[in-house]
Amino acid sequence: MRIPKQLLQCKPVDALTAIENSLKQTLSAKDLTLLGVGAIIGAGIFVLTGIAAAKYAGPAITLSFVLAGVACALAALCYSELASMMPVSGSAYSYAYATLGELMAWIIGWDLVLEYALASSTVAIGWAGYLNSFLQALGWQLPPYLSTAYLADPAAGFVNLPAVVIVLLLTGLLIVGIRQSAVFNFFMVLIKLAVILGFIVAGSGHIQTANWADFTPFGFGGVLTGAGVIFFAYIGFDAVSTAAQEAVDPQRDVPFGIIVSLALCTVLYIVVAAVLTGLVPYTELNVAAPIALAADRIGMSWLSPIIKIGAIAGLTSVMLVLLMGQSRIFFAMANDRLLPPLFSKVHPRFQTPHLSTLLVGVAVALLAGFMPIEKLGELVSIGTLFAFVLVCSGVMVLRVSQPELHRHFRCPGSPYVPASGILVCLSLMAGLPLDTWIRLLVWLLVGFAIYFSYGIKHSKLREP
Repeated sequence: MRIPKQLLQCKPVDALTAIENSLKQTLSAKDLTLLGVGAIIGAGIFVLTGIAAAKYAGPAITLSFVLAGVACALAALCYSELASMMPVSGSAYSYAYATLGELMAWIIGWDLVLEYALASSTVAIGWAGYLNSFLQALGWQLPPYLSTAYLADPAAGFVNLPAVVIVLLLTGLLIVGIRQSAVFNFFMVLIKLAVILGFIVAGSGHIQTANWADFTPFGFGGVLTGAGVIFFAYIGFDAVSTAAQEAVDPQRDVPFGIIVSLALCTVLYIVVAAVLTGLVPYTELNVAAPIALAADRIGMSWLSPIIKIGAIAGLTSVMLVLLMGQSRIFFAMANDRLLPPLFSKVHPRFQTPHLSTLLVGVAVALLAGFMPIEKLGELVSIGTLFAFVLVCSGVMVLRVSQPELHRHFRCPGSPYVPASGILVCLSLMAGLPLDTWIRLLVWLLVGFAIYFSYGIKHSKLREP
């Protein structure tokens, strides 16, 4: 399939008016950058850093973040080139559709559905953990059957009610409008960045270098596995590209938002991981709120509630952007008739894909309410890595098949940078546990069943 030149080479507004069910264009480069930061800085810092250090990498979790950051940087350059050429909703799905064909687009779209749903659920569970910890410090405590998922503890738990409530509230906000969501995200990002910087400044003077003595207790294999496990924390820059159709100048602003948000967040991840493992022995970090634990350990108990507030704000913005991203992927797939057309409906007043947003919100709320957090993160990571492999492949294919097309942003060093991105992402996928691969294959088989029973029969490509 060749990309229609008239769509790629015209002005953004003209291109978007050619797309059915156009969305409202209100997001600036600053908004897109903050959406990226809002989605990237969250569970990776506030939840998974400690768990990955304790179980997989030790203090070398900093190297895991470096490795994951390199893989993301390579993929981000490829994303930026494709996003500047195709300013439409759908992220890697749309890019795969235009470069690799409908079947590959379906595979990556179905993969992204899993990726975003599980990522949102994982973050919602982490959010509920920090909220419960904050309430306990105030002397309030929810009973276990309302704060613990049944599958996490069948004996005592029933539903993680805070996780369900926050997902449904954010779903309502996204239905009301993207501009309101962007403003809300702006304030959440400011709060969490202030808290993270405060933790770095306060903790850097209390680092015990002895905690770094056994820097790689699990060897390089542990570093690789740690990078794969925490990789989903970087999904945020993918979410920037899902909002391309709602950007004022997507061909310029989307690449800017992707690259700047990724660079800023990678530096923060590495620094926070170094400070955290320097304050607390890595063996003690397998907890739901590792940064709050570190504040208590250095005698700054007053900082702990502030960190929890920052984590609650930070994780809220992550959920907001991830929920937005998945609903836009549904929107794009429905526009191509691979999913029922009701998911491409746009609200007449709010100009948002309200039905797809509602479906996503309800599904994520159910996962967050009844599923444990442990296995969700690994599944998200493998899905994200798989998406990045296809995006890098798309750049290489398009450079060969349509080299004459105007590119507002060009990935430097092609084909070496895209090829390196593919190799690094595949290496990180190889480091993930076997059961994670099995679950991904099962999910893809379900997707094939839907595609060959519904999608291929209703596809736009089959229309006269």
